[in-house]
Amino acid sequence: MHIGCPKEIKPQEFRVGLTPNAAAEAIAHGHQVTVETQAGAGSGFPDEDYIVAGAKIVGTAKEVFDTTDMIVKVKEPQAGERKMLREGQILFTYLHLAPDPAQTNDLMESGCTAIAYETVTDRNGGLPLLAPMSEVAGRLAPQVGAWTLQKANGGRGVLMGGVPGVGPARVVVIGGGVVGTHAARIAAGMGADVTVLDRSLPRMRYLDDVYGGTFKTSYASAGNTIELAREADMIIGAVLIPGAAAPKLISRAQLAELKPGAALVDVAIDQGGCFETSKATTHQDPIYEVDGIMHYCVANMPGAVARTSTIALGNATMPFMLALADKGWRKACEDDEHLLNGLNVHAGQLTYYAVGKALGIDVLSPQLALKS
Repeated sequence: MHIGCPKEIKPQEFRVGLTPNAAAEAIAHGHQVTVETQAGAGSGFPDEDYIVAGAKIVGTAKEVFDTTDMIVKVKEPQAGERKMLREGQILFTYLHLAPDPAQTNDLMESGCTAIAYETVTDRNGGLPLLAPMSEVAGRLAPQVGAWTLQKANGGRGVLMGGVPGVGPARVVVIGGGVVGTHAARIAAGMGADVTVLDRSLPRMRYLDDVYGGTFKTSYASAGNTIELAREADMIIGAVLIPGAAAPKLISRAQLAELKPGAALVDVAIDQGGCFETSKATTHQDPIYEVDGIMHYCVANMPGAVARTSTIALGNATMPFMLALADKGWRKACEDDEHLLNGLNVHAGQLTYYAVGKALGIDVLSPQLALKS
């Protein structure tokens, strides 16, 4: 198979879909690899590293899209990139289609086969290609939230760990999954008073058993959520429904009940955000204010630490990328039901139920897509 890796063009996105090591592995399996020039520069991988691995470097994204069988990226294809996709081509990347009808329609019109990192599963019910970036985003969330809390940035002017005689910041993390757990660990490590909210009693038992001395847990009922939010200096939204739009957990009306200058960090913004007032921002202009409450809603948080993120993502995606290249997408998905769960679009039809429900589009089951 001929594998292509274009340079990411989303603002302030420095990651790359294919590391030189992944390129070398694919070439060792007998495949061709073409990489757009400077695609890896933002992650510290110069063109020379890809050339040493055996890849071909080309000057434009169009050359990558026009000549390859599978496109491997990080972020969802932007409008210009979607126009270059063609029927029968495989797209392997993050998609986050539920809040994005324009992208969904473009992918369907292209005729490509689009497999989303964020809906590939594993035998434990986890999301192995989302987990590495969830870990990074979770660890970043308290760091960027602490910056947002600084008075010069419009925040409350509260130090995370406090000082002797002055209490620490109060942090509420909504969601006790991968993002929430890592966010809580880092916030607690910064000295904050941290409470994690979740609706799963088994998950809360696990968190209490493992981290009971580090942070607290509480049940995420609507009443309990707003009660704790009223006392919080920082609220981190870390709720995920795989492939679906994120639920809105704090409404605009409820902002009036929060402390002036409190920081909302919405890690679920790729799936539409879990605060009603959330809108996607960039690393260049990351925060904005609504009704006295500061919002940090950067849609590609892990891009800020591109080298760490790229290597972590590449470690996770490489086995799946090689399976798709070695076997073709049909055989790879027939052999691995978890990879099949990543199939979101094929030959003009949507194949992921949660996206169809969110956007009101009819869905073809992925099992039937295999036979089409």
